[in-house]
Amino acid sequence: MGILKRFFDKMKLLIGYPPTESEKGIPLLSQNRQFQWFSNPSYIFPIVLASAATLLKAKGHEVVWHDSIAEKTSFEDFLLFIEKEKPQIFAFETKTPVIKQHWKLIDELKEKFPKLRIIIMGDHVTSFPQESIENSKVDFVLCGGDFDILLDELIEALIKNKKIPAGIYYKKGKTIINNGKFQLKHILDALPFIDRELTKWKNYEKEYNLIGKPFFYIMSGRDCWWGKCLFCAWPVLYPKFRNRSVKNVLDEIGLLIEKYNVKEIFDDSGTLTTGKWLKDICNGLIERGYNKKIYYSCNMRFGCLDQEDYYLMKKAGFRLLKFGLESANQSTLDKLNKGIKVEDIIKGCEMAKLAGLTVHLTMIVGYPWETKEDALKTFELAKILMQSGKADLLQATVLIPYPGTPLWKEAKENNWFLFNPLDYERYDMTEPVLMTKDSDAKDVAKVCGKIYTIFLTPKYIFTRIKGIKNWQDFKFNLRGIKAVLGHLNDFLFKR
Repeated sequence: MGILKRFFDKMKLLIGYPPTESEKGIPLLSQNRQFQWFSNPSYIFPIVLASAATLLKAKGHEVVWHDSIAEKTSFEDFLLFIEKEKPQIFAFETKTPVIKQHWKLIDELKEKFPKLRIIIMGDHVTSFPQESIENSKVDFVLCGGDFDILLDELIEALIKNKKIPAGIYYKKGKTIINNGKFQLKHILDALPFIDRELTKWKNYEKEYNLIGKPFFYIMSGRDCWWGKCLFCAWPVLYPKFRNRSVKNVLDEIGLLIEKYNVKEIFDDSGTLTTGKWLKDICNGLIERGYNKKIYYSCNMRFGCLDQEDYYLMKKAGFRLLKFGLESANQSTLDKLNKGIKVEDIIKGCEMAKLAGLTVHLTMIVGYPWETKEDALKTFELAKILMQSGKADLLQATVLIPYPGTPLWKEAKENNWFLFNPLDYERYDMTEPVLMTKDSDAKDVAKVCGKIYTIFLTPKYIFTRIKGIKNWQDFKFNLRGIKAVLGHLNDFLFKR
């Protein structure tokens, strides 16, 4: 491994995403818990990968950031870019539906640039790290969610000819080496604040749910303190939850206000920390006066806040809360380990709206144990909440059993797969992956599309029009129409 030491003590690294093309659409690959091809894409800022670039630059390395998806770079142009920049390392994140495409791309890059070291990371390769070593010429596979820190440790090990850290797979001769399980022992406050210029923040301004511009993504925690949901791949990356201190988060927000005049923050922790931490962040936003300068939006769980919490969040500048509704059937919520009741969903929506917050619901269709009637119950609950003004926005997805999750293991044990579970390219929400109780694949897609038609119902439209208070609200609703049409195209018209 010390071969690199003969040439340099500092490295030139290319970090970002390679060209990932398909007739299915634009891949939502960055900072996304569920991969999907979009007709009308959003480009979400990849926080941990951006943290990796920032950390390595702070250590004195030359870092080049290039997101070929957001920058719409073709494979031919990407080759020219590498030839021009001549990086020694290319590190990128991958996911299940495009892993085979990325294996092929890695081999093509290694053929053209044999001295280029290639490093991959993400939830799929964390679950099956050896698989990518066996199926491609990749040099290193990083496991776990702290791949920003692990990448830094790997680079240091290569330069100083030290032992490769735990959580990294690589090949020595014909032998695949594994130095042990990755560790989540890192102090998140020790990381530098993300360099937004290095990571080209303006490429990630296309996001339909945020109204303040400019807006920025942050993560106050990695990743979800609940971390038990049957279908979620992120507990594979973050089996242990950690958060940043309130002061550290407030300081980053202050920097973004001062440098960029930010108008909205989206905290993309899987679920925002609650309890004392939440009260402290709210009071900190108020005391520093940030609540008068920005909106703060985040992911949240039903059943963990009371009315006073919602009032305090509103006072502190919180605007939008994303909740996982998932299903209107209690038996499904129990099976998913959601830890909530259907009543918690309704009550949570009511309390958040009473405080003046915007409620965004996410739900899933295609559970193998649900009937079509069960799926339509979820549609009906969403319709009631949206048309009554107890919820404002929603998104629906097809259930995907990502490799490594408890759901994937259960599906394999019960023969629920509609095709070979190693056909990874089909895990992309263009079709159901699992059989359902009494409906076929087309029915699942139709129910998913039917949920989006709630946006087009006169009762919902009238409720939205009543809620328009200013020009900003009007523009936000116009953007939303475009997004809804894109989702309808993805789930109904394409099929």
